[in-house]
Amino acid sequence: MMKRCGIIAVMFLAAMMSPGLTSITAQQLTRFAVVDLSRVYTQFFRESRAVREWEERSARVQTEVDRMTAEIQTLHSSLVDAEARGDEERALRLQNEVYRKQDFLRDYYQVKKTELEDQMKKLSQSGSFLEQVRDEIRFIAESEGYSMVLNQRENTGILWFSPTVDITEKLITNLRTKAGR
Repeated sequence: MMKRCGIIAVMFLAAMMSPGLTSITAQQLTRFAVVDLSRVYTQFFRESRAVREWEERSARVQTEVDRMTAEIQTLHSSLVDAEARGDEERALRLQNEVYRKQDFLRDYYQVKKTELEDQMKKLSQSGSFLEQVRDEIRFIAESEGYSMVLNQRENTGILWFSPTVDITEKLITNLRTKAGR
């Protein structure tokens, strides 16, 4: 009986030492986390002075677009009145002015929209903000045992994930705490 237990123990140890089983027992479970960087941006970075300035600029552009739109509508009403009165010369002049102002408005809007988008992209990719976010993600990942953190919005390979691996709220809380907010 003792001899049989010794043989079983040796066989078990030999099996554990075999390359296939050793690699199975030595494998670590890889843990992934996801973070929604756009939400981090809107809830944390948005409070910065640079973003407030962008929002003010955006509001000024919108005010100017609204002003030009109202001016075009007024001209269009005058055009309709001129046509109703049969004043073809005035109607033609107003029609040309409406078209010219509409073209200007369209160009203005496109240029300002592109400028604002470029400014926002630069803000959201600014070195200090991204560095701060990366440092905090690294801290959370290392302290909670995650091997990899994926951006939920930009990774099209994520088909599903458990809410338990979403560290977005924790990241926002930590960033706010460190920023003293």
